[in-house]
Amino acid sequence: MSDDEEKEEVCPICGGTGWVIPDLPVGHPDFGKAVPCVCQLEKRRKQRYQELLRISNLGALSRKTFDNFHLNAPHLNPAQRQNLKEVYEQAKAFAENPQGWLVLLGDYGCGKTHLAAAIANHRIRKGHMALFVVVPDLLDYLRAAYAPGSPTTYDQRFEDVRNAPLLILDDLGTHNATPWAEEKLFQILNYRYNGNLPTVITSNQWLESIPARIRSRIMDSDVSTVAEIIAPDYRSRESSGIGIDILPLLKDMTFETWDVRKDLKREDRDNLAHALALAKKYAENPHGWLTFYGTYGCGKTHLAAAIANYRVQKGERVTFVVVADLLDYLRAAFSPNSSVTYDKRFDRIKRVDFLVLDDLGTQNTTPWAKEKLFQLLNYRYNALLPTVITTVHTPDELDPWIRTRLTDPTHGEIWGITAPSYRPSRRRRKRA
Repeated sequence: MSDDEEKEEVCPICGGTGWVIPDLPVGHPDFGKAVPCVCQLEKRRKQRYQELLRISNLGALSRKTFDNFHLNAPHLNPAQRQNLKEVYEQAKAFAENPQGWLVLLGDYGCGKTHLAAAIANHRIRKGHMALFVVVPDLLDYLRAAYAPGSPTTYDQRFEDVRNAPLLILDDLGTHNATPWAEEKLFQILNYRYNGNLPTVITSNQWLESIPARIRSRIMDSDVSTVAEIIAPDYRSRESSGIGIDILPLLKDMTFETWDVRKDLKREDRDNLAHALALAKKYAENPHGWLTFYGTYGCGKTHLAAAIANYRVQKGERVTFVVVADLLDYLRAAFSPNSSVTYDKRFDRIKRVDFLVLDDLGTQNTTPWAKEKLFQLLNYRYNALLPTVITTVHTPDELDPWIRTRLTDPTHGEIWGITAPSYRPSRRRRKRA
């Protein structure tokens, strides 16, 4: 008989019946009752494992590994590359020795799902079980157990999920947040939290947006490590997670390329020299706000960009936006086709580590625009977040609520540039 024709080996314990009668004393409640043989228990375990692999639905994600994760994409700035490398190392260490929880936060396409799948694939290749499932799919899987033709009960499915040796929940927060869904997720995560079972969670939500019961467990540093990826969507190839960041267009505006403008009057040269000194000082130690005001083309945007480029070279995350573009960017979130909610987009802007707002005051001053700018600036003012502002308006020309914040000496400095526009007029160009 060939190897292919060999019959499956018969279990020596049950003789292939699948059942055994334990040797128990007379009078025992289970005396004479047949129970599943250990071979059947192992068979059922394998069946459940195959079922969990099926719902994991890794599919194309089975090709996601640490080796093919892009750490040095050209569209990333130094701060983003450093951040991505740190999170990558955390994920890799977790894959080698999964302990506690690893929570990966970041926008769509930043790489968090790739890293989560790489963890799953690494464990599976090592011969360990890992259940990778997208949260909405998990909830559908549990609901399907109520169907009359379901091969397994709801209780069995629920137990298999929450007891998985390694559970990876992708895209927490994208599900329909019904009371039932929130309850099931809490039960699963609370069980794994109390048992300190290895768990990976990815989400594009702010921690504040996650239900409080789950958030409190995610934020427990004794169990959970939270890592935020600041890289943008690699598919969009934008310079930052905020699509209106124009800093890459201003990369030539540095302190080294600053024009000292020797053709100016003495007082204007001194004024510009002081503005340059303020910018360099702030770039070295950004704290609170720095505001430059002056006519168009006087150099204030160059100084703001030089500060931003300097901080980027130091590995910091900087966002540089024109105020009018920022308001359009926020309005676009109300479009039915927007993939990001307005609240998330606004929260992201107001919380960025370092923000440059160029040309404040040139926007359309509708009540809505004033309200949004007040909310943005008031938040950063109270939080003392590093912010550089340029405007063509003098303090007296600004709304009082802006003026009081820009001119508060406890929160930063404001400097008026008196030099005229450095851009040559048409007459000057013709004469030259």
